[in-house]
Amino acid sequence: MRSIALFVAISAAGLLATQAQAQDAAAGEKVFNRCKACHVADTDQNKVGPSLKGVIGKTAGTHEGFKYSPAMVKAGEGGLVWNDETLAEFLRAPKTMVKGTKMAFAGLKKDDEIANVIAYLKQFSE
Repeated sequence: MRSIALFVAISAAGLLATQAQAQDAAAGEKVFNRCKACHVADTDQNKVGPSLKGVIGKTAGTHEGFKYSPAMVKAGEGGLVWNDETLAEFLRAPKTMVKGTKMAFAGLKKDDEIANVIAYLKQFSE
């Protein structure tokens, strides 16, 4: 019984920590500085990479005016839609998730950085 209570307490603490991380858009903006050479989040402007304004809920490979790799277009045609889970997976290892993507970034390794970047992007997707 005691071990169940301990498990529940640890699980709840982990959930609260994850929720707090996901809400730190200011920290996400700092992490997003690594992305700014190729992406913009607050305006609809394509650079080396597509604008990320409104990316949450968007089908992959469909931002107007950007020439995506065939792999990203195919991923979108296959049903890939950007949400917390799919963005987290992509931000961790872009070339693993979408083999053939032309995105050169190796990925973010820290869960809190990934959650914070997603929180930052959500500000421009509402």
